[in-house]
Amino acid sequence: MHLHPWSLPVAEGFTLRGWHSEPSGKPLLHFLHGNGFCSRTYEPLLRRLSDDFDLWLGDFQGHGESDHGGTFVGWNRSAELAVQCFESGRGLFGEVPRLALGHSFGGVLTGLILAQRPDLFQRAVLLDPVLFSPRMLMAMRFAALFGQYGRHQMARRAAARRNHWPDRPAVRANFEGRGIFKGWCEEALDAHIEHALRPAADGGVELKCRPSREAEVFSSSPQRLWPTLRQVRTPTRVIHGRDSYAFIAPSVARWCAASPSLSEQAVDGGHCFMQEHPEHTAVLVRGFLLEQSF
Repeated sequence: MHLHPWSLPVAEGFTLRGWHSEPSGKPLLHFLHGNGFCSRTYEPLLRRLSDDFDLWLGDFQGHGESDHGGTFVGWNRSAELAVQCFESGRGLFGEVPRLALGHSFGGVLTGLILAQRPDLFQRAVLLDPVLFSPRMLMAMRFAALFGQYGRHQMARRAAARRNHWPDRPAVRANFEGRGIFKGWCEEALDAHIEHALRPAADGGVELKCRPSREAEVFSSSPQRLWPTLRQVRTPTRVIHGRDSYAFIAPSVARWCAASPSLSEQAVDGGHCFMQEHPEHTAVLVRGFLLEQSF
């Protein structure tokens, strides 16, 4: 899978970067990654999809190849910037069908994009989007009033994440079979270790996404999440892992019940089921996105 780099300076003073495949006339698939990862962490899945789709991959602020860029601009602005990046480059691919795919944080942002830009994508698949329930969102905002933002479990775990190792074999030893990486297939872990780390200034290797940025994302939330999501009319399949975070399945059911354009599917695996089972996930994604002719 050969990919070309792209970059775009944005109004906030930093540069966003990512990758795209060689235009070939196939449907164009826009992909957004999860918090703390980068787009090429998902190469096992994306490689399997590349036979049927051209690819546009974006790295969020402070992730992958993109600049850290100071304070996190927020979920809603990140979605807007992802659209700006895509609009700046999609002309290379001509007038082909445009489809969307996103995981976790990237799945939520893809949902925001579908609501705000219903003309942009013909179909979408969201993989285990972290749809904070209305009760969770209220608790997060209440906590912020008392300076307790960032104290919930996902943010605390991110903030405590190790960020430096002597070499990549040490990273593998630290990651394999543990935490969020539990159950990942070998090629998925290889892709993450190759693309989500860089040489550290004082030797060894470090995460491209600082743990503080990952925590910053999970210490915040989208503005008007549920009113916005209710506006989605694009045919969308939400696939979620049976062993993922407990709040995701009820939130997915709530959202899908609100719109005939949405459907859900539960699969074996955790929050990163696509990293555990990239072949099966590719079959499901391909099957829905190509379900109807364009």
